[in-house]
Amino acid sequence: MSLSLEPGLRLVAATHNPGKARELAALLEGRFDVVSAAALNLAEPEEPETTFVGNAIVKARAAADASGLIALADDSGLCVAGLDGAPGIYSARWAGPNKDFSHAINLVEARLADTESDDIRAWFVCALAVAWPKGPVVAVEGRVDGSLTFPGRGKLGFGYDPIFIPEGGSLTFGEMDPLAKDAISHRARAFAALKAALF
Repeated sequence: MSLSLEPGLRLVAATHNPGKARELAALLEGRFDVVSAAALNLAEPEEPETTFVGNAIVKARAAADASGLIALADDSGLCVAGLDGAPGIYSARWAGPNKDFSHAINLVEARLADTESDDIRAWFVCALAVAWPKGPVVAVEGRVDGSLTFPGRGKLGFGYDPIFIPEGGSLTFGEMDPLAKDAISHRARAFAALKAALF
């Protein structure tokens, strides 16, 4: 089996998050016909692993085997130095069952206040995994460092984007034009590694 992706292939983006599905499709630069796991009514698998890479592999494997298509999965999250790396792999879970990221952002701010830490360093991590149905998996990881700001700023992006300012910048990911964010984000860095491996 050739571990490469030919343009025009139909791929499943193993996510039920519309913002993430859009970002994955944009990063694929129109090379592929991308359909989301949500659109195919695929079940969301449990994520029992303790690393971003482990959970990305679980999601890609589940979507590929259920759909019969090559699957691309992302597991990503915000890690905060003052919270010993939390929320980390639990970033989506902090938003609760309704995926309410304003709640998650308030939780980050409250937990930081509880620790009385003034360490606002943070980083986003993205692991990407590509799985072939009943076949191999390729996984990579990317990271972008920065700091937090409260209250959040900007309505662009999604998730924790309004409180994250990338290193060397002044705008939050929530204020940045999506193309500018895509050029420097953790997902873009992971994708560059994936491209080098597969395209």
